[in-house]
Amino acid sequence: MNTSALPVLATYPRLRRFVIDVAITSVFNTAIALMITYVMRIPSTFYINFVISMCIGTLMVTILDGGRLLIWGLDKPTRLPFLLMFLVALPVSQYGGNSIASWLLDIPRESFQAVRSNNLVGFLVLFAVVCGSITWFFYSRSVMEHFKAEAANEKARASAIEKQALQAQLQMLQAQIEPHMMFNTLANLQGLIAIDPPRAQHMLDQLIQYLRATLASSRSDKTTLAHEFSLMEAYLGLMKVRMGARLSYRLDLPDELQQIRIPPMLLQPLVENAIRHGIEPKVGGGQVTVQAARHKDMLHLEVIDNGLGLGASPENKLSTHLGVENIRERLRALYGDAAQFALGPNTPEGVIAALRIPV
Repeated sequence: MNTSALPVLATYPRLRRFVIDVAITSVFNTAIALMITYVMRIPSTFYINFVISMCIGTLMVTILDGGRLLIWGLDKPTRLPFLLMFLVALPVSQYGGNSIASWLLDIPRESFQAVRSNNLVGFLVLFAVVCGSITWFFYSRSVMEHFKAEAANEKARASAIEKQALQAQLQMLQAQIEPHMMFNTLANLQGLIAIDPPRAQHMLDQLIQYLRATLASSRSDKTTLAHEFSLMEAYLGLMKVRMGARLSYRLDLPDELQQIRIPPMLLQPLVENAIRHGIEPKVGGGQVTVQAARHKDMLHLEVIDNGLGLGASPENKLSTHLGVENIRERLRALYGDAAQFALGPNTPEGVIAALRIPV
């Protein structure tokens, strides 16, 4: 096989399609030659019948399929013009194919006609059936490919719309998270400026770091684990300044996992829930742990706290439910059934939020 022709066929899809159609037609031509020789028992050799069949069939596919590809390309052909093209291709391919075969075989055309006149009806029926079958085959395939292309375009449009919806959902989630956090942080800053300026400055630095990290996350549909953990570190550092000794935290991200890409803002609502409903209302405060691990082809992310736990208050339950549903919807849209999310109690107290994402 001449592999040098493959790049040319890949570059020109119409030419590739035409070559494939000629190859398919050659199979039909061979079947016709076999039928004429061994079924209809025409007094002629298989070789002669094969050459005649190939000449007529190849000329017909050149006119019919070549014309279709030149006019409509790979799109669905218009029915009436295609039918007219078929009616023109029938006599032209019959007369022209016989003439070419006569020249190749060095046999007068009249001898072909003399042989076929003995079984004229059979020849006409065979020719009409075969030509109609070939034409219907190519036309039906064009229609099917048109529908497949339309389905692919529709799928691409749906995917783009879904991506826009996920981005809007992410921005909505960010808008839900930031007002509560910003209000509390600014209120604390206002109080600290007068009584503890260094601590107020530190809180302001943490706030700037957090806002810069969230801005970068909101502009992308993927982020690295390193960036996601830096966002959590900025957020937890900010909460640490506000809550003081009542909050401690630990981030555990192995070096080999830092460049793994995940959807942004997956951990943020879980960490916020842990502080807002677990640690902050608890008199003695508590600890939040964010950790990542890889098990085969799955990334395991966990947010663990030792706060009040699930169902400590109606507000806790409702807010946690909304955050959980948001994460579940995003994971379902992005990964289908391949991703998992579970929320359960920690021992002896608190909550464990566990994410499982394919990588």
